[in-house]
Amino acid sequence: MPATLSAPSRPSERSAGSDFAPLARRVRESGLLDRRRGYYARAIGLNLAATAAVWGAVAWAGDAWWTVLLGIPLAVLSARAAFLGHDAGHRQIASSARANRWLGLLLGNLLLGMGHGWWSDKHNRHHANPNHVGKDPDVGEGVLAWTSEQAKGKRGVLRWVARHQAALFFPLLTLEGVNLKLGSLLFLRGRSRRDQVLEGGLLVVHAVAFLGLAFALLPVGQALALVAVQHAVFGVHLGAVFAPNHKGMAMPEPGERWGHLRRQVLTSRNVRGGVVTDWLMGGLNYQIEHHLFPGVPRCSLRRLRPLVREHCAAVGLPYTETGLVESYRLALGHMREVGEPLR
Repeated sequence: MPATLSAPSRPSERSAGSDFAPLARRVRESGLLDRRRGYYARAIGLNLAATAAVWGAVAWAGDAWWTVLLGIPLAVLSARAAFLGHDAGHRQIASSARANRWLGLLLGNLLLGMGHGWWSDKHNRHHANPNHVGKDPDVGEGVLAWTSEQAKGKRGVLRWVARHQAALFFPLLTLEGVNLKLGSLLFLRGRSRRDQVLEGGLLVVHAVAFLGLAFALLPVGQALALVAVQHAVFGVHLGAVFAPNHKGMAMPEPGERWGHLRRQVLTSRNVRGGVVTDWLMGGLNYQIEHHLFPGVPRCSLRRLRPLVREHCAAVGLPYTETGLVESYRLALGHMREVGEPLR
């Protein structure tokens, strides 16, 4: 069961807003908002070096079919780049917005092939109203249904998918790597010419470099297989990180307004674990802390956690935290419950 502190409470909007101020003051005075440039310099440098090393291993292995398995570490390293781009988007790395944007473009568009502008637009709307249907794009209409109303509105193949979505969730994630790249390209259609040239150009350079390396180093069959494995594992890895964070947590009713503390804490779930969990999940296992203070550097979230737990206990707000396996059980259970009326 989720680990919670105290019973749920329903403070007034005025109270909910004022409840956050003492915590914000304490965090600001603690220095946890300070930039950690050394940490991020090491993280980016190591990720680039490891990525180059894996491509070197691909070149060394040649046309052996086992080379295709190197798509797995390439996917894991791509997820690391995505987490670093995420941190740049929240201005955790550099002190200026301009520097963080360029880091996001280089890490996202160039290194990963995922548009920084597209992600920032989508992710910022999610942070502003997590789990709020009609405002949070992560619970909007799509292939999967997040509410019973969405499920009942599905037709044809999508209705069948919604009926079995809990079982199909992880298999569908194998397509997410491609979906992220397509979404990045489609987003540019409504952007300025400058953004189209800059972001689109970097996306093209990534595609040419990535596919060029694969087909230059491997025969066509192995190259295609390597690309497929990398994208499939990357999609599953990212989905496995983001799925436990909000699925199955509170969803505000239409028109319901919560203060910042209540809005971020009640809709988020932490995942317990040590340094391995922190690394695999890019610090997003501290989802409550990240949503309350998105500008706190990833490496400071572990130290922020006890402050937030203590404050939630003091104001009578549930703080939900589970193990990794339990978090998947709860998230998939919510998906199964949403699809139940269609079965």
